[in-house]
Amino acid sequence: MRQITLDTETTGLSPSAGHRIVEIGCIELVNHIPTGKHFHRYVNPERDIPQEVVQIHGLTEEFLGGHPVFADLVDGFLAFIGDAPLVIHNAEFDLAFLNAEFARLNLPALESQRCIDTLMLARKRFPGSPASLDALCKRFGVDNSEREKHGALLDSALLAEVYLELVGGREPGLSLTVTETKVTRRTADIEKSSREPRPHEPTEEEHAAHATLLARLKDPIWES
Repeated sequence: MRQITLDTETTGLSPSAGHRIVEIGCIELVNHIPTGKHFHRYVNPERDIPQEVVQIHGLTEEFLGGHPVFADLVDGFLAFIGDAPLVIHNAEFDLAFLNAEFARLNLPALESQRCIDTLMLARKRFPGSPASLDALCKRFGVDNSEREKHGALLDSALLAEVYLELVGGREPGLSLTVTETKVTRRTADIEKSSREPRPHEPTEEEHAAHATLLARLKDPIWES
């Protein structure tokens, strides 16, 4: 089962206000485990970047000016994600920006149905608890010490670990293996401890001892 964790960084909060994508990061998962394959690009947004946003992801106009615009990298991005489900934290946000870029190029939009929103998964599993990526990393013991600033590829890698925990833990299928091992070991122990059944017919000496014991009893209930 192939899936893609995906994250973007942007110039602001709203594509309808003209904000653009400045970074895309994707991690390939197969059966919920990262394969080592990834897609990562910085994007020239062709516009200014507010200073308060630069403080969040650290990407300046000067730095991004030397990178390709979205139109020049979209083919590689679409080839990488293919038709795989997309695992995104707060999918509504990233989809809005991606689809705004696609609309500029007259490309079909990504459908929300193909997205797995880990924010929704976390809120359903831990209602009322903080569900940010940092909060989930803390909850699951995922090391996010390198996350001094937001970064699309780093956040996609952290999301891959968080997603694995949200869907059942770091070693899927382990419970079946452990169960099978326990059953095998238990069977082996029983076979090792098997022995010939002992005879249960009492000897003449045991009959005599039993009769002597009964004779000592006063008013046994079976004679009343």
